[in-house]
Amino acid sequence: MSTLAPATTATTTTPARRLRALARAELTLLGRNRNAVVTALLAPLAVPFSLRPAVEQMDLKGRGLTAGAVMVTAAIGFSLLFAVYTSLVSVFVARREELVLKRLRTGEPGDAEILIGSALPAVGVGLAQCVLLAAGCAALLDAGAPRAPHLAVLGLLSGVVLCAALAALTASFSRTVESAQVTALPMVFVSLVGSGITIPTEVLPDRVASVCEWLPLSPAIRLIRGGWNGGLSVYDTLGAVAAAAAWAAAALWAVRRWFRWEPRR
Repeated sequence: MSTLAPATTATTTTPARRLRALARAELTLLGRNRNAVVTALLAPLAVPFSLRPAVEQMDLKGRGLTAGAVMVTAAIGFSLLFAVYTSLVSVFVARREELVLKRLRTGEPGDAEILIGSALPAVGVGLAQCVLLAAGCAALLDAGAPRAPHLAVLGLLSGVVLCAALAALTASFSRTVESAQVTALPMVFVSLVGSGITIPTEVLPDRVASVCEWLPLSPAIRLIRGGWNGGLSVYDTLGAVAAAAAWAAAALWAVRRWFRWEPRR
């Protein structure tokens, strides 16, 4: 007499399926948060039209800039800050305080998969919004098409990665969802004023501009504006790419070192 052991099958999921499931769940939660949706969608859309009177009074021709390029860069910068950065700060804090992140770590997804899956909806909204803003500025504000589209794409992608990483890092120092918006204010204010989003660094005094070039979002904004103007030299392009990569690497290392998975009590 012989006995046969019952065959057992283990169900495993691939990283792509896990990321898709996490992103789908996060997208559902994002759609239920009306405040986050309004802030992420409406704030950047109003920027080009509100900045137009101030931009037209700047001496841009002497700096090799155009009003359209400045306005489309400002719109994309606002989208990166509000649709991606501030939105993800609230997402990471909320999921941490609700013990969602802690429960996810007990399953199959790794740490990187959890963070990336949680960030995908906001990143997707930000990228789609940047494309729509660029098309709208080109049609309505005479921004035109980018002369060096590869630089604009490179700047946009580096800005998205950096904003997502900085959002995770900022969330580590935020105790509650309510305080997350306050914790994110320094990065938002510094980037708006110093990274060339509202005021191009080309029109700032040389000493101030040299300091502002070292801010986190400055390389990405410089690449985006250079993509529209087509005025970046090879040396300036390599410098901006190196600076953007260095900031992204530093932010990702800091997230791996200091990101908090447990609620702050």
